[in-house]
Amino acid sequence: MAERSTAAVDVADNDGDEPSAAQAAKATSDGVDTQNGRAADGPMPEKDGERTNTASTAAPELHSGHKLARRYRLEECVTRVDGFSSWRAMDEKLRRAVGVHLMPADHSRARSVLAAARSSALLGDPRFVQVLDAVEENDLVYVVHEWLPDATELTALLAAGPLEAHEAYQLVSQVSQAMAAAHREGLAHLRLTPSAILRTSTGQWRIRGLAVNAALRGITSETPQRADTEAIGALLYAALTQRWPYESDAYGLAGLPKGVGLIAPDQVRAGVHRGLGELAMRALANDGATASRQEPACTTPEELSKAVAAMPRIRPPEPAFTAPPEYQHTTYQQGSYGRTTPPGVTTVQSMPVAPPPPPLQSRTGRALKWGVAALLIAALGLGSWQLADTLLERGTQKGNNGTSNNTKPGTDDNPKEAERTPLSIKGAAEYYPDNKAQDLDGVSKSYDEDPNSFWRTYRYDDGPDLGAYKEGLGLVFDLGEEQEVSAASIAFRYEGDHTTATIYAAPSLSSSTPIKNMQPIASGTTKDNKLELVATKPVKTRYVVLWLTAMPKAGASEYSGAGYKQGISNVVFSRTS
Repeated sequence: MAERSTAAVDVADNDGDEPSAAQAAKATSDGVDTQNGRAADGPMPEKDGERTNTASTAAPELHSGHKLARRYRLEECVTRVDGFSSWRAMDEKLRRAVGVHLMPADHSRARSVLAAARSSALLGDPRFVQVLDAVEENDLVYVVHEWLPDATELTALLAAGPLEAHEAYQLVSQVSQAMAAAHREGLAHLRLTPSAILRTSTGQWRIRGLAVNAALRGITSETPQRADTEAIGALLYAALTQRWPYESDAYGLAGLPKGVGLIAPDQVRAGVHRGLGELAMRALANDGATASRQEPACTTPEELSKAVAAMPRIRPPEPAFTAPPEYQHTTYQQGSYGRTTPPGVTTVQSMPVAPPPPPLQSRTGRALKWGVAALLIAALGLGSWQLADTLLERGTQKGNNGTSNNTKPGTDDNPKEAERTPLSIKGAAEYYPDNKAQDLDGVSKSYDEDPNSFWRTYRYDDGPDLGAYKEGLGLVFDLGEEQEVSAASIAFRYEGDHTTATIYAAPSLSSSTPIKNMQPIASGTTKDNKLELVATKPVKTRYVVLWLTAMPKAGASEYSGAGYKQGISNVVFSRTS
C-alpha cells in the first residue's frame, strides 16, 4: 500500500503578545509562521472543557546535517518551542522535501503524539496534510509530514484583507466536509486556527494538525465536535471581516471591541455576504451567540456541512474584461497617410503621373490584336485535343487488361488501415508532481499483462473529476529509446464512463516536469473498462506519461471502501507501420 496521510502540525509559541496584521509573515511549507524570531501562532482560548497540559522537557539539541533512520537529513530548524522542535528536511530515498517534528522520547506527551500521528495517518483523506512517518528511535520521537512549498496559510491571506465571498464559501464548505469525515472516524482537531488552514496554488483548502497538533500541545476537550465546529465558525467570521470574533487580538487579527460581545459580521464590515454571515453566527452559537433568523445552532461539523450545502451556491466573480479601443478610421491624403500636416510645415509634392499611352488604333495595331487572338485560340484547341487523347488511351489500356474502374484496397484512392506494432516497456514509475504518491509498489503491475494484478489509486469521496483534490495522477513509462508513439491501449480495473486519460511525451521518469510543459499525444474517456487512444500525428519520445483526471465510482474492495477510484491492469503503447 502507498503511504497513508494526514495533517502536519504547526509548532507555535504559546507565550507573549500577538503580532499585528501588518506584520503577518509568510507561512513556511511546514506551516510554522515565525515573526521577530518567535512563532506567530498565538494561544487559542480554552473553552468547553479543553485542557492544556504543560511539559518542561527541553527540545533535543540537533544540528543541520543530522540524519534520521538513515533517510531524513535535517536541513533547517524552523522553530524550537515547548519541548519539541520543527525542521525542514530532505527525504534522501524519495528525493523530496519533508517536515519533521522532534521531541525526546521521555517527553510527557511523546506517547500521545505517536498515537495521534499513527491514528490520523490511517484516515488517508487528501484534504489533510499527510503524515508520512511516526517513529520512536534512539531516545527520540519524530513525526515526518508533507512539505507544501506552494501553499499559503490563511493567516497570510487575511493579513492582506478579508476574503471574497466565493473564497469564503469554498473555505467553510471544504473545511466542514473534511472535519465531518474525520469525526466519523473518531478523530478531532481541537486546534483549527488560521495557521492550520492552507490554500494551495490550485485553490484547494487543506488542513494540517489533525489530532497531532492537539497532542503536541496537550489539548483535550470533553466536547470535541462542538469545539471544532466553533473553530470553523471563527475561521469563517475572520475570513468575512478580517477580525477575530473574540475580544482578544489573535493570529495577526484585531479582536472585537471590548464589552459588546459577539456581533454579526455585517455589523463589523459593510458588504458581508448575508448568508455566510448567518452561517458563521450559527457555528459560533456555541459561545452564546444568537443564530440569525432563529435558525438552529450548528454543533457538529456534519450539521455545519449540511447547512452549507443547503445554501444557494455562491459562484466565482466574473472576470473583468477591458473593452477594446474604438476603431479609428484613417484617410489617405496627398503627401501623407492618415496624418494631419502641422501648421507651418509644407508637404513634399508628389511627382506627376504620366498618362497611359493611347490604345493602338492604327491598321497595324488592329492586325496585331487579331493575330494574338488567333494564336490563343489555336493553343487552347491543341491542349484540349491532347487531353482528350490521353484520357481515351488510358480507357483503352484498362479495357485491354480486363480491369474495372473501381479502386482496389491498398491503392492511393483507398489506403489500407495502418497496422499497429506494440512497443516494449522497459520500466515505469509513478508520476506525482504534488509529492503525494498513490501506489509506489504496484507500478510494475500496470504493464505485466496479468489481468488480475493492477496499480491502484486512493479512494476519493468526491468525483468523478479530481479537481477537488489534485490536478491529476498517473504513471510514466520508459520505452528504452526514442520511439514514434501513435496509440495506447489501456485496461482499467473498474468499469464506468468517467475515466478520463491523456498520454503525454515526457522528458524523463522524474515527476519534476509539470504536466502543462509536456506535449500531449492523445486523450479520451472510457465507456467501460477499456480505452483506446489514437494520436492524430505520431510523437517521437522515450518516456510517456499516462495521466488520469477523472475516475468512476466503484464499490468496496479488499484495499479500500466505496468511492471514486481506479486501477490500471495493463498498458500497451504502439506505433503505426
